[in-house]
Amino acid sequence: MRQLIVTTFISLDGVMQAPGGPEEDSDGGFDQGGWSFGYWDQAMMDAMDETMGVPFDLVLGRRTYEIFAAHWPHAEDEAAAALNGATKHVASTTRTELEWANSQLIEGDVPEAVRALKAQDGPELQVHGSATLLQTLIAHDLVDEFRLMVFPLVLGTGKRLFGDGAAPAGLELTSSRTSSTGVIIARYRTGAAIRRGSFALEQADGA
Repeated sequence: MRQLIVTTFISLDGVMQAPGGPEEDSDGGFDQGGWSFGYWDQAMMDAMDETMGVPFDLVLGRRTYEIFAAHWPHAEDEAAAALNGATKHVASTTRTELEWANSQLIEGDVPEAVRALKAQDGPELQVHGSATLLQTLIAHDLVDEFRLMVFPLVLGTGKRLFGDGAAPAGLELTSSRTSSTGVIIARYRTGAAIRRGSFALEQADGA
C-alpha cells in the first residue's frame, strides 16, 4: 500500500491559496497571492529537500498541474529533476491532453482512481497545492500524512486546507521545528482518535 502525503503551505487561519505569487490563483477575488515569499530560509529549503529527496509520484489538481508545468520543465535544479521525472496523475474535468512529460489524466471517479493508485506497488504519492482536489481526498479519508508549513500570518479569506464541512478527525504530530522566520514545519499522521473530555467540575451528590 502506497502512502499519500500532502505537502502544503498554510496561514494561521488555514488558507492555502496562492502562496507563490500574485497571479497564482485569484479565484473568489483573492488578492493576497505571494504571501509565502518573504518567509523562506534554509530550514524551509531543507524541509522541501527532504520531501523531494525520496522517490515519489504526484497527484495534482488541474490548476497546480498547470502552474508546475509552466515552470519546472524549464528549470534545471535537483527539485526540477525530481518533479520532471515523477509520474504525474492529474485530476481534471476540462483537459484532454497533458504536455508535461510523464503526465496522465485520472480517469473516471477520482476517489476510486486514487484508492487504486494507493493499492499499487510504487513510490509514495505526493500532493502539492491542489486545494480543490484536496477537499475530495480528505473527504474520502485518502490522506496518510500532512506535511504542513504554517506561516505566521492571517489572510482572512481564501481556499482553506480543511474546508467547510470537513469531518472531525484526530492527527498525530510526528515531528516539528520552527524556521528562523517563524514558520512551523510539522508532520501529522492521520487516523488518531480525538481525545474528548470535559474540564467541568463534578458536582457532589445532592448539590
